[in-house]
Amino acid sequence: MFNDLYVLPVLLFSVIIHEISHGYAALRMGDSTARDSGRLTLNPIPHIDLFGSVIVPLFSLLTVGHILIAWAKPVPVNPLNFDDEKRGEIIVSSVGPISNLIMAVICSLVTILVLRLQPLFSNSNMGTAFFDFLLKMFFGGISLNIILAVFNLIPIPPLDGSHVFRQFLPAQAAESYEHIGFFGIFLILILMRVPLFQAAFNAVINFFYIPLYQLVLSFA
Repeated sequence: MFNDLYVLPVLLFSVIIHEISHGYAALRMGDSTARDSGRLTLNPIPHIDLFGSVIVPLFSLLTVGHILIAWAKPVPVNPLNFDDEKRGEIIVSSVGPISNLIMAVICSLVTILVLRLQPLFSNSNMGTAFFDFLLKMFFGGISLNIILAVFNLIPIPPLDGSHVFRQFLPAQAAESYEHIGFFGIFLILILMRVPLFQAAFNAVINFFYIPLYQLVLSFA
């Protein structure tokens, strides 16, 4: 529970970066809806989703003991404004998870920096406590961002992976697939309890996590 509290600042920043990345990619593809809505900002207020950013994380923290999932308010995107709708959908949907993988790398580098600066924090109890806070926050941010990236790549609506997957379906199948909507969340929750799915999910996470973990350990 305390480790989750340490990573809350990174969690909030990461989901905001995820959404801003969608917005900037959409802008490059020809859609200015996110910019016109004031969503291309690091100010957390416009991005906070009461349910996904507050209620769900707090509920899981209090009931399970750690944060299972959280999300920010999706940025508004109108694919009809894209210069190339299919290409735009693929790029805009992909950059969110990619941004989280980049954030995982950044958290790894910051963790290494914090470890290298440890002697500067060891002169007082307050300094040691601050070092411990920074280390847990950024080290936890590595796995947190990888989980966010992999989770969002699951090809089930309304996750980012579904928008990419839909572009490769025949028109009629794509329309039916899109109608799954938020019922997909319940399907995901069921799948997350299936051992085979859990094993596959964890394998993908470890594919990204282990190299970064080993990188950090090499500087410890």
